[in-house]
Amino acid sequence: MNKKKRCANPACRCLFIPNPRIKNQRYCNRKDCQCVRKKLWQRRKMKNDSDYKKNQIDSHKNWRERNPGYWKRYRQHHPEYVKSNRQLQKERDKTRRRQVLAKMDALKDGSPVSG
Repeated sequence: MNKKKRCANPACRCLFIPNPRIKNQRYCNRKDCQCVRKKLWQRRKMKNDSDYKKNQIDSHKNWRERNPGYWKRYRQHHPEYVKSNRQLQKERDKTRRRQVLAKMDALKDGSPVSG
């Protein structure tokens, strides 16, 4: 009898029957759960494998050279993306400014600064 496992994707957490051919399967077969799994794998791979990281950087560079102006055209055809990204960037800038000011205040007070 196959025991059910809970999907490791925090957004899913559904019960699934693991594939017997996949040892230590942690994610169900839903597409978004597999995307999460792949994204985590790629993040670890980029951090720990310098050859993989270099290949990814080269691949992205080659794609940009083959597709000049892609992002400019994308922004022209997706104004809702531009608006959303602009708002998110403002929030990121505010957070960054607060962090810098907190570090400056800590230096003035003589407190140890972490990070």
